[in-house]
Amino acid sequence: MSAPAQSARPAGLRRNAEALAATLPPLLAEARHLAATVQLGEHGRRMSGMGDEFWQYRAAHAGDEARMIDWRRSARSDLQFVREKEWQAAQSVHLWVDAAQSMEFTGDAARPSKADRARLLALALAVLLIRAGERVGLADPVAPPRSGEIQLLRLSQVFTRGADATDFGTPEARAMLAGSRAVFLSDFLGDPAGVEAALGQAADKGVTGVLMQVLDPVEEAFPFDGRTIFESMGGTIRHETRKAGDLRARYLERLAARQDRLAHLARTAGWLFTTHRTGETAQGALLWLYAALKGGS
Repeated sequence: MSAPAQSARPAGLRRNAEALAATLPPLLAEARHLAATVQLGEHGRRMSGMGDEFWQYRAAHAGDEARMIDWRRSARSDLQFVREKEWQAAQSVHLWVDAAQSMEFTGDAARPSKADRARLLALALAVLLIRAGERVGLADPVAPPRSGEIQLLRLSQVFTRGADATDFGTPEARAMLAGSRAVFLSDFLGDPAGVEAALGQAADKGVTGVLMQVLDPVEEAFPFDGRTIFESMGGTIRHETRKAGDLRARYLERLAARQDRLAHLARTAGWLFTTHRTGETAQGALLWLYAALKGGS
């Protein structure tokens, strides 16, 4: 009886996977579409090692095994040459997408919220990376890095959960693997001490990555004037003023100072920092993210 049960197990897993795919969140379909619009070349490492892609010839050294010699290339010279292949070993990439209330903001109903854009970029990036043979997961223990289609389903389910109760998010770094890479997507409008602590933990583990600040255009333009009530998305912070226009210069100065600090923290940890606006195309941001991670391989 045990043999039939074992042979039926793959079919059962497939049925479960198909049932799960039948309820596929629209976010994953949108992420696949976005990933398909981005034309990318081979995701090479440009390092010698195990793999399938030819990289270069090098002169044979003492200690090289005979099976490593490329005899056809060596026949054209007095030297013997080894045909090296490019390192294609999978690496782990951790994603952290801010799920705090502040990310639910949009200054225009025609634009996606910061949260929607961040989740879309994260999942589309996961599609590209898993397609390239990488392992992708979260920066917390909920979904450790894995490859394959089922992992994309897991990530899409996590990203489609509701917002947290907190006003501003704090990056998670405790589950990141040593020597891996990471992407943090947030508006980073909360206490920067949390970002600094997470980057410190990452640096201690040799993790490199990207901070992508996602902002709504309104948050950079500050188009408010006259009597205005400012209230956080969670409702815990509220400020009323009769002369909002008088706050513009100070607000923009503090925003620029925040971005300078984030860029400095990223450089110190060996990371990259950029700002993406929800009024811009998602394709450009996705290309930048993928290229940034590829450059750090």
